[in-house]
Amino acid sequence: MTTTGRIWTWLTVTVVLAGIVIQLPLSAQNEEGFFSTAPERLFNVFAYFTIQSNLLLGGTVLVLALWPDRTRSAVYKTLRLNGVLCIAVTGIVYHAVLAGLDDLSGWAWVSNFLLHTAAPIAGVLGWLLFGPRGQTDWRIVGWSIVYPLLWLGFTLIRGEFVHFYPYPFVNVDEHGYGRVLLNCLLVAVLFLALAAGATTLDRRLRRKTTVER
Repeated sequence: MTTTGRIWTWLTVTVVLAGIVIQLPLSAQNEEGFFSTAPERLFNVFAYFTIQSNLLLGGTVLVLALWPDRTRSAVYKTLRLNGVLCIAVTGIVYHAVLAGLDDLSGWAWVSNFLLHTAAPIAGVLGWLLFGPRGQTDWRIVGWSIVYPLLWLGFTLIRGEFVHFYPYPFVNVDEHGYGRVLLNCLLVAVLFLALAAGATTLDRRLRRKTTVER
C-alpha cells in the first residue's frame, strides 16, 4: 500500500473510532431511550447495523494497515467486502430514508455525521482509490450475504422478546412481518447490486492497473 493509502486508512480508522466513542456515552445517558438502564442502552448501541458496519469497516482497514500479509484469506476478503458494502448501504439508506427523522445538535450531530456520512465516504473512496484489488469474486460475494442475514435474523428474533427494533423499517410491531420482509428485500437488492458492481469494477480496475504497470 502506498503512503497516501496508509494515511487514508488511518483517517478511516480515526473517523470510525471517534464516531463510536462519542456515540456510546450519548446513548448510555439518553434516559428518553427505549431501555431503562445505562448498561442496557450502552450495549444496545451494538445492535445497530450502522455501528456494526462501522466496526467492520474500521477493523478490516486496520488489519490492512498493520498486517497486510493476513489479507489473503477468504475470511478477510469476505469481511473486507462486507465492510465496504455495509457502510455504503448504511450511508445510502440513512440519507435516503432515515435522515429526515433526526433533529440533532451538538455532539449527537457530530457522531451522527461521522457514522452515517464521513465513514461511508472514507470507506468507499478508500476501496476505490487504494484497494487492494483482486480480493472479490462471486464466491466472496456469496459469503458476504451471510452477515446481513445474521443481523436481520438476530434483530427480528430479539425484537420478538424485547419489542425493540433499531430502525423503523424493521419494526414488526408497527408494520408486520410482510411489510418488514419487503423492506428488507429492497435493501437486499441494493446490497447485491452494490456487490455485483464492486466485483465488476474491481476486475476492471485490476486489469487497468496491470496494463499500466
